Amino acid sequence: MAATSLMVSLLFAAAAVCGAGGASTALDEVCGVLGGYYVTPEACASALCHDPASPCRAARDKAAVAALAARLAAANATAARDSVAAAAASAAEPAGLRACLQLYTGAAAALEWAAGSAAAGRYPGAREVLQAAQYVPAGCDGVAAGAAVPAENGGFDAMATVAHAVLASLSKGY
Repeated sequence: MAATSLMVSLLFAAAAVCGAGGASTALDEVCGVLGGYYVTPEACASALCHDPASPCRAARDKAAVAALAARLAAANATAARDSVAAAAASAAEPAGLRACLQLYTGAAAALEWAAGSAAAGRYPGAREVLQAAQYVPAGCDGVAAGAAVPAENGGFDAMATVAHAVLASLSKGY
């Protein structure tokens, strides 16, 4: 009886994960292999599908998911950069926020390149840019010296981590 109950629970869980159609998407496949210590499949799907209008579930293959992740990281870096610029413009002591702005300006440009590389299927190099980008939010917190860093800094932190995990998983051949 316990085995039957366990089997029913497992089938129910599998149906919930696969959705009503029963078929997994490329996003499910990519996020499903990330279950490591720093990016869970749930965190991956949440970061890549934060917007209901996002084409995340329509990605045709793993390469399209990688391109989406890299594009979202670049867009998040740009949004964070713009928020930091606005905060620096209105801050009484803007020096720390200007230093943070320099970090984001460099990261946004590098991530635009990485997004183009990922879209072309060239993960080496793009993966390393995403790995380095994960340090920008902590660096921004460090150089801002007590200034109020915009919330986008934390949002970028999560997106950069997920995007790096996605590209790292594909460059390992998963």
